[in-house]
Amino acid sequence: MPHAPEPDEDDLDAIAPPQPVFHVEQALLGALLLEPHRLSNVTGIAAASFSTAAHAALYAAITTLPPPDPAEHAKNTKWLDRVLATGREQARGLTASYLHTLVQVCPWPSHAPAYARMVEAEHARRRLLTAAERLVHTVHDVSLPRPVQTVLAEADALAAVVDDIANRFPPRSGVLPRTPAPPPALAPDHTEAVEEEQMLLATATAYPSDIEAVRWLLPDDLTLPLHAGLWQCLTALARRHEPVDPVTVLWEAQQRGLLDDGSEPGEVLRMLAEPAGSVEHWGERTLQRSLLAAAEHTGRRIEAYAGDPANTPFQLVVGARRALADIAAARTRWQHATGATPPQRRRPAPTTRAGPPTTTAAHAARSTRATR
Repeated sequence: MPHAPEPDEDDLDAIAPPQPVFHVEQALLGALLLEPHRLSNVTGIAAASFSTAAHAALYAAITTLPPPDPAEHAKNTKWLDRVLATGREQARGLTASYLHTLVQVCPWPSHAPAYARMVEAEHARRRLLTAAERLVHTVHDVSLPRPVQTVLAEADALAAVVDDIANRFPPRSGVLPRTPAPPPALAPDHTEAVEEEQMLLATATAYPSDIEAVRWLLPDDLTLPLHAGLWQCLTALARRHEPVDPVTVLWEAQQRGLLDDGSEPGEVLRMLAEPAGSVEHWGERTLQRSLLAAAEHTGRRIEAYAGDPANTPFQLVVGARRALADIAAARTRWQHATGATPPQRRRPAPTTRAGPPTTTAAHAARSTRATR
């Protein structure tokens, strides 16, 4: 006969077991409740470093109340009663039996500094994960009036978190996260990106002298391999001062093997024969999309690293800084494209989050030219 579950059995099965840091926090709090003088050896953490509201409230109470006399503390529970009463002001579910449990599960009170370091490391991982998630969310916020400036400010906030973690846990050379980076995500406005890149290629074909003004645009900024290859053809022809028109670009594309993927020559010719607007305008649009894509991929990479509890703070710092380098490179080219003044991001002191830098808005695109 099938087993009939008890009324609350399914709910209990749905509760995930505590993470290792929960037990570390219990050991640390137990050590401080048992031997409050150990608090003088605990550094680098605050109430916000704990993973649960109850633990945060208890730690706040322990650090706020004056420590008891060791001899008196060994005889009675007066100080523990005060800790419980103070902790209940923030976490009403705390009980005397839970404080007793914390004391019982602490293996060695003298190991309190080591436990605190573990709590600090886990808090650093959560902070990094939150900052990376915020960056990805900002990239997808379509309501932003100045998306590039806002995303770059959020990237600076993420970098400030990385700097603070590095100050606390100096990275070791060559220690990379073991977590594989996620593949780049397809832009939600992929169709719009393709259409704008086609206009960029056609307009550059019609006005090759303007290609020099967008040297900051790279083939990798374009979303399709064919488009990236055609941009390489255009820049190569312009650099060699050779004639540029749809036919010469098509021939250069054939020489580079760009048509081997099945692209129809007639389609390429038609695409290159429909210019509109200015090269600089479409180039700026393409670069903006590339920068936002780089920011999203950076955020997702750091999310993956910080989401893996096996990565140490040292690994998180090294991996995050390598990921942020992609945004730095795109930012430099954006500043060249828009004439923006490079922001001077100040290095924050430990535990202090840097504010967003001030960046200037992109200049207006040049007036559009008539289509031939």
